Amino acid sequence: MTTLPGVYQSHWMETAHAPPRPPLSDDIEVDVAVIGAGIAGLSTAWELARTGRSVAVLEADRVAAGVSGYTTAKLTALHTLIYDRLRRTRGPEGARLYAQSQSEAVEHVARVADELGIDCELERAPAFTYCEDPAGTDGLRAEAEAAAEAGLNASYVDETGLPFAVAGAVRVEDQAQFHPRKYLLALADDVEARGGRIHERTRVAHLKEGEPCRVRTAAGMTVTARNVVVATHYPLFDRAMLFTRLSPRRELVVAGPVEDTRDPRGMYITEEQNTRSVRTAPYGEGRRLLIVTGESFTPGTGDTVERFARLAAWAQDLFVGFGVTHRWAAQDNDPTDTVPLVGRMHPGGDHAYVATGFGGWGMSGGVMAGRLLASLIEGKQLPWAGIYDPRRLKTALREAPEFLKHQAVVGKHFVGDRLRTPTPVSVADIAPGTGAVVRVAGERCAVYRDESGTAHAVTARCTHLGCVVAFNNAERTWECPCHGSRFSIDGDVVHGPANRPLDKRDVEDSREGPG
Repeated sequence: MTTLPGVYQSHWMETAHAPPRPPLSDDIEVDVAVIGAGIAGLSTAWELARTGRSVAVLEADRVAAGVSGYTTAKLTALHTLIYDRLRRTRGPEGARLYAQSQSEAVEHVARVADELGIDCELERAPAFTYCEDPAGTDGLRAEAEAAAEAGLNASYVDETGLPFAVAGAVRVEDQAQFHPRKYLLALADDVEARGGRIHERTRVAHLKEGEPCRVRTAAGMTVTARNVVVATHYPLFDRAMLFTRLSPRRELVVAGPVEDTRDPRGMYITEEQNTRSVRTAPYGEGRRLLIVTGESFTPGTGDTVERFARLAAWAQDLFVGFGVTHRWAAQDNDPTDTVPLVGRMHPGGDHAYVATGFGGWGMSGGVMAGRLLASLIEGKQLPWAGIYDPRRLKTALREAPEFLKHQAVVGKHFVGDRLRTPTPVSVADIAPGTGAVVRVAGERCAVYRDESGTAHAVTARCTHLGCVVAFNNAERTWECPCHGSRFSIDGDVVHGPANRPLDKRDVEDSREGPG
């Protein structure tokens, strides 16, 4: 087995700690219950708490320890290639409103950090979308034009701070990057200082909408609230079937120190080579931490170890002196019609709200969502609320090909993975440190064998909608390729939309065939 360099640990998680917060242990009543303590949930809770409303944040794990703790933490309104597409699908006004909402989110973080005195390593930097292939320059020129037309300080350039030549790039000035955990932990502290409650290790199991709404936790506690916000990255409750409009995507991250003189002085991304993203962060005197992201893939597919190795090799070949000290991974949901889904959850619900589908840009998107949801709950209407409304139909129908493509992929896994003959074909064939789906007593089981030789077995059917999970050999998790749920080797939920664990199974080292 390939040995990967560095430790599997997010730099943000390693360098920002917080004491645990208690699980919810009694029934409570608040104005607003927020499910999820990532950037969207905490931003929403903070915006509401500062208006005097009583807020309770319920987090299944730890605050800012999910997707928000494993991001690359770019704060920018330049989202790879989006403005030319928005100009064509939503018109120039739609593109302008998108740019306005995302730019305001960037500036909002800077204002809040200043107001609360948060040392979150906020730095101003230009953002770039680049290509190395000359065939991509026409698309970049169109993007630069559309972004400038939408109100961004955007231009087309053919030189960047990267240590290799590019064919062209879109450059947007005065964007930002920061330490997301330091920002969000301070935001959580201020929510509590304003009278809000935050409960960790509190998994929500049920939501009953109404007047009032009632949220029940897996431990049996009930939160009664006038309004409920579902900010769990992938919607935990999905009465509008938003999962049909979301495509999960996982990307890998490698990081390590470089000399300050090697800093490319900006934030960079390209769709080429299955995505390459570059930024740096403060890392002591005379050094910067180079953070490289890429190798986009659907959870539960392919060889993740090979992907990590390929990404590390790319960074080491191009950045002199770079060596991997840390590696981690991030997960995103791409909406089939380009724009996040933020607002009322479904047409019949006046008191249930959702924030999802940030498409890899959850830092600015999450802050935007917090402002938008708080305004809706207050009875106000921001000028750009309509473009994010989850109930929108016109754009969803206009971009139906992406929707149908996503459904075809889900259908392929839902049906095809059940018909495929497992490899290896028995528990005994699984080597230490590896996992596989095998058939045991007529049932597909997900089996991991640890280094001591002990087999850990769970059912292989995802508890969300029943797709067959697959083993991620680098992160040692079970992943669902249909909607992105992730589970530990013992079946515990790591990442939704699933909210129930995989049932454990007792297996022996049998030689049962694929049967």
